[in-house]
Amino acid sequence: MRILRLYFAVALSGFRRYATYRVATAAGVFTNTVFGFILAFTFIALWHERPHLGGYDQSQALTFVWTGQALLAAAALMGGGFQEEFHERIRNGDVAIDLYRPVDLQLWWLASDLGRAAFHLLGRGVAPLTVGALAFDLALPGSPAVWLLFLVSVWAGVVVSFALRYLFALCGFWLLDASGLAALSSLLSVFFSGMLLPLTLFPGALGEAVRWLPWAATLQVPADMLLGVRHGGSAVSGLAFQAGWALALLGAGRLLQSAATRKVVVQGG
Repeated sequence: MRILRLYFAVALSGFRRYATYRVATAAGVFTNTVFGFILAFTFIALWHERPHLGGYDQSQALTFVWTGQALLAAAALMGGGFQEEFHERIRNGDVAIDLYRPVDLQLWWLASDLGRAAFHLLGRGVAPLTVGALAFDLALPGSPAVWLLFLVSVWAGVVVSFALRYLFALCGFWLLDASGLAALSSLLSVFFSGMLLPLTLFPGALGEAVRWLPWAATLQVPADMLLGVRHGGSAVSGLAFQAGWALALLGAGRLLQSAATRKVVVQGG
């Protein structure tokens, strides 16, 4: 119980930390909303020509757009979160202090990232989705059960997102500058999560492949939960897909962490 209280305190600290950046949060809400309108009008033009493109009608497509804007910061779809700080602690050697703590390094950062995600879901997620619902005819569910399923899927997606970013961040133990890998991580997330286009729009074998990649668990699956595309057995398989990737990637992260910390090289001094 004591260790659980500790991780809860770390998560709460992460929430409070990001809650202090009120101007940045307001700017983020504005940016997400503007980008949402740009994507929404683009999708309206696309679905005017192809009314059931990707298996969605126009209302569902617009809902997908605004769901993406609601989750952009929470699920770190464009990167961010702990990565920059983690890289800096590796570079200056402070990670050695982290390793002496009587807590697991991976779980510490996961708890902190969950706190960050909780704030961004409330602080930067609710407002854009509300604006989108007022401006467009969205296919939002009326059932509390669907919303609950969506939230469970969102948190599973956040864990998968963390696990992916943690793997890229750990590469900083072997590189003098890990900013290039951070940029690659963000690019892969933007392209393969469904943030720009639903993955059902990808053609042929590529479309089949991208829907099995872990990035699909961060947005495509939660969005389909909200839209009711996944229900019953399909919803269960969607959650199992997310849980499977979360466990696999967290396990890979522990193996890479073990390899990295066996020989900690302090870069730059």
